[in-house]
Amino acid sequence: MSIQHQADIAELRAIIADVQTGFNENDPELLVGHFTDEGTAVNVMGALLRGREAMLEASRELLTGPLKDERARYVLGDVTFLGPDVAVAHKTARAIDRAGAELDARDAMIALYVFVREAGRWRIAARQNTLIR
Repeated sequence: MSIQHQADIAELRAIIADVQTGFNENDPELLVGHFTDEGTAVNVMGALLRGREAMLEASRELLTGPLKDERARYVLGDVTFLGPDVAVAHKTARAIDRAGAELDARDAMIALYVFVREAGRWRIAARQNTLIR
């Protein structure tokens, strides 16, 4: 792996860490802050959200409602670079308690991310969440 790809993967891991913190701390701005303005997300129920503002509105509702007390640990898995400014990656998630102890024996969700580099930094262009049964 090239030094550049190592640096890119480190930046993608930092983005996923921010997304995790946003979810765990009920911070919708941090949760969706790395999306492009026109980004899209499909949640685990299959709802398509278009644009960061729509994602922010939905996150505000969920993080103050049904997901308020939920916590998760996210792990960035495989990353494939489709070009110098486009990468796809998978992220898995497990439920955790407030102390960080895992509540699941296996991953509960997997997400596909499409990252694009804009103005020298990586952003999320699209995300697709899927529950693992």
